[in-house]
Amino acid sequence: MKKYAIITCASVLLFFLFVWGEGLIAQATREESIRIKDATGRYVEIRLPVKRIVVLPSDALEMVRALGAKDLVVGISDGIPKEPLFWPELKDRPVVGRWSEVNHELIAELKPDLVICYGRWPGPELEKKLTPFGIKVIRLDFYRICTLEKEVKIFGRILNREKEAKELTTWYREKLNLIQEELKHVNHRPDVYVESYTQYHTTGPGSGGHEMCIMAGGRNIASNFSIPYPQITPEWVLAKNPHVIIKAVSFSNCYAMIDSSLLKGVRNKIMARPAWDNIRSVRDGKVYVLSSDIWAGPRVIVGISYMAKWFYPDMLRDFDPEELHGEYLERFQGIKYQGIYVYPQ
Repeated sequence: MKKYAIITCASVLLFFLFVWGEGLIAQATREESIRIKDATGRYVEIRLPVKRIVVLPSDALEMVRALGAKDLVVGISDGIPKEPLFWPELKDRPVVGRWSEVNHELIAELKPDLVICYGRWPGPELEKKLTPFGIKVIRLDFYRICTLEKEVKIFGRILNREKEAKELTTWYREKLNLIQEELKHVNHRPDVYVESYTQYHTTGPGSGGHEMCIMAGGRNIASNFSIPYPQITPEWVLAKNPHVIIKAVSFSNCYAMIDSSLLKGVRNKIMARPAWDNIRSVRDGKVYVLSSDIWAGPRVIVGISYMAKWFYPDMLRDFDPEELHGEYLERFQGIKYQGIYVYPQ
């Protein structure tokens, strides 16, 4: 019975990831424009072709590069120049502020057709300030598993890169299907404690960490919570006694990281928490640290792959998440693989 429940859960999640339904849509209203429904549920009409864009989130900028549209970028946020190795061809573009707070006058001076930002950040003031200049704001997240493919398809339509968008979404589907195929006969899922960036905050239903855990074949011990990021106590984790602990960390510029000391330090602190040596995952050394670079966003498939490998090392003996990551970076980002993103490696 458990086996069928696992298969059903995975199938439902894949359905939300890869099947069009209610949500983001793109439709032609006339030959020279399209009307899209963005991450907020808001309809926006965009005149085509789009020739100039300002991109605020690194997730969206990564997607621009994956679709071969980097030449359209005329403005970026201030985090991009801080990672020059990862963004060699984009690091010198004009900076318009932070991804969550921008200088509206600087954006207006660049005269973009579009500004790409997250669904929630910056706030609605962005539209109010830019609309008088005839600048459209498109809110697409590119970090939510359940909408990633739909957003890629819409973005491909906006940027006239539909072929590239299809190539990318096909690659995502193939890699996820490979993991699900390997795990389809699993009868017993490991209990997993997933801790987000903040200490003692876990990931419940509605969070990306929860969905990643389920897709990787784990059983999230926080699955009964009613909010996405509940705060818990050390004693609660002790009582749950998980088989595996996953800790997400947000360190900048992991692409340039040459040693694992920062990630190792995080893991050591978790394993040294009072009384946590009584948790079987700590006793067995099954405590893993995972960088935000592959925790969410366009590379979420890499994070899922590492989780699956950690959950089922014997079943996935020949499966290599690092190789998958390298394939993505070289094929879709045009850069070589390097950096440190997990610990233990």
